Amino acid sequence: MSHFDVLSTKIQNKTAVSGIVGLGYVGLPLAVEFARAGLPVLGFDISRVKVESLNRGESYIQDVPSSILGAHVASGKLSATMDFSRIAETDTINICVPTPLRKTKDPDMSFIVSATEEITKYLHPGMLIILESTTYPGTTDELLLPMLEKSGLRCGEDFFLCFSPERVDPGNPNFHTYNIPKVVGGITPACTELGRQFYSQSLETVVPVGSTSVAEMVKLLENTFRMINIGMVNELAMMCDRMGINVWEVIDAAATKPFGFMPFYPGPGLGGHCIPIDPFYLSWKTRQAGIEARFIELAGYINGQMPHFVVDKIQNALNDHSKSVKGSRVHILGVAYKKNIDDVRESPALDIIHLLKQRGATVTYSDPYIRDLRHEGQEMAAIGVDEGCRAADCAVIVTDHRDFDYGQVLEASKLIVDTRNALKGMQSEKIVRL
Repeated sequence: MSHFDVLSTKIQNKTAVSGIVGLGYVGLPLAVEFARAGLPVLGFDISRVKVESLNRGESYIQDVPSSILGAHVASGKLSATMDFSRIAETDTINICVPTPLRKTKDPDMSFIVSATEEITKYLHPGMLIILESTTYPGTTDELLLPMLEKSGLRCGEDFFLCFSPERVDPGNPNFHTYNIPKVVGGITPACTELGRQFYSQSLETVVPVGSTSVAEMVKLLENTFRMINIGMVNELAMMCDRMGINVWEVIDAAATKPFGFMPFYPGPGLGGHCIPIDPFYLSWKTRQAGIEARFIELAGYINGQMPHFVVDKIQNALNDHSKSVKGSRVHILGVAYKKNIDDVRESPALDIIHLLKQRGATVTYSDPYIRDLRHEGQEMAAIGVDEGCRAADCAVIVTDHRDFDYGQVLEASKLIVDTRNALKGMQSEKIVRL
């Protein structure tokens, strides 16, 4: 039998040992889905804290309940290790490591390279490798393939290589790893077919595409689409502010059109690991081809200015109450990058806090999901909403968590800057809307 047939048989009868490198927001939910489907799963991470927590059955990811994780660990279907030599035991490997941007806005491939180097050491015939980390088009073909083929094994015959973009949306109550359609593209048709078979064992819908580059571009299109549209509506919010027009009412009215319009909403800035970062992989790659990604760069600039715009709104609101920012107490409601999650990666709240402190404000915060916040080398502890709002000269709704009692916020605050339209329908001279 060919290596393709052997691996296909293992996948179909669910004896293929599935390895996952990187047990964070992408890797851990994926590991749980594979284990739920009956596949034996071995996770790899350089973090001792994550590995030991997983092996105890204790989740460190909000979207993965410990009760579910613990059941899979107790059944023996799921375990984790820091010993990368155990890659030799696996039949498939999903690479789910971070891909940050450097300060120069070019992609940092070091985590992907390190993971691939470890896999190459233990690569064996009949192995399927799938990169899930978001990256620029061409990464799988141009970076991973040459590294893996240094082993002397041939892609498409001896081993199989795919790219499948992660589509994790933390805190989404309706869409999870299982029911979000999974795009997969391989170096060869055989690679794509094995990738399709593999994901089909555990996920509801699999969407094969013609190449790894197509699959890589899919992810960048999705997030660039959101980033550019959010940038457009953020610019509209600034325009409406100057003209004294309620931007929220404008959007709600426009959204009544049953065709040709999709509502996006302004906010204090972009957060999370994807939307603020991923489009710059595309602009970096297009620069290599001599193309200037003007929409991406402009939208990135506008979105990056939103924390400054918010702080200006706070300053102007305080001025209208005969107060300066310097010496005022400002209470931030919500520091996560979006509502109902415990993730502060790239959160605009961090920039707003930094800018307020620069202008001399004393800043406190409330967030039911984030009890301690490390910022600028200092640690801030969350305080109660009522305590924070009553003591503050201005409260600022940065993240509109459902846990906040907005009636209480309105009653307790002297002045509120609402960046999320969380107080929609409430009328008060205290409220200043974005």
